[in-house]
Amino acid sequence: MPPICETRGIIIADTKFEFGFIGDQLVLADEVLTPDSFAFLAPRELSTRGPQASYDKQYVRDYLESIHWNKQPPAPSLPPDVVRETSEKYREAYRELTGKPL
Repeated sequence: MPPICETRGIIIADTKFEFGFIGDQLVLADEVLTPDSFAFLAPRELSTRGPQASYDKQYVRDYLESIHWNKQPPAPSLPPDVVRETSEKYREAYRELTGKPL
């Protein structure tokens, strides 16, 4: 049986695993197989140029890049429209995968 994402028209473009050290021991850390660890793409919106439309937090990253945040604490507050649009991307992915609103 095909994966649910494929049958619902979503591409899992990649996933990430974050590693670090505790002393001399390599450990797996943060976001392991959570929605935040995947890049979900909509095939109907794929492009051969530039960034891809996605169902993830890339919208937040793009905003932070646009304001030239130096990636040092404290993080800037997000405007309501960025929060709203990012939330909608996750809700849209949920609807695509389940056929139901969140």
